[in-house]
Amino acid sequence: MAQKIVTIYTDDLTGEESSEAATHTIALDGVTYEIDLGPDSYDKLLEAVGPFLKAGRKSGRVRKPRKAAAGGDDTSAIRAWAKENGYQVNDRGRVPADIREAYQQAR
Repeated sequence: MAQKIVTIYTDDLTGEESSEAATHTIALDGVTYEIDLGPDSYDKLLEAVGPFLKAGRKSGRVRKPRKAAAGGDDTSAIRAWAKENGYQVNDRGRVPADIREAYQQAR
């Protein structure tokens, strides 16, 4: 049996199919958005944000939010809890397992 896979590229703004559609990333106030646009829609985007881009300054690439540490907990929250509860914990590096366990039990 043969299988055929067809990929259809669609402009997210117009909903029209376009073989030239490409994914573009936009970040505003710490939130990153992706949108697939054909050339005409991309030109509209540049026209709309162009004056702001010219007046602004580049600050580097947008960073993705840090993932929680293994086990699903935020290490900064664990460190803060540990210090508040009399545990000695370093400001950097791995949080000891016994402190993680105590944090989990306290929650």
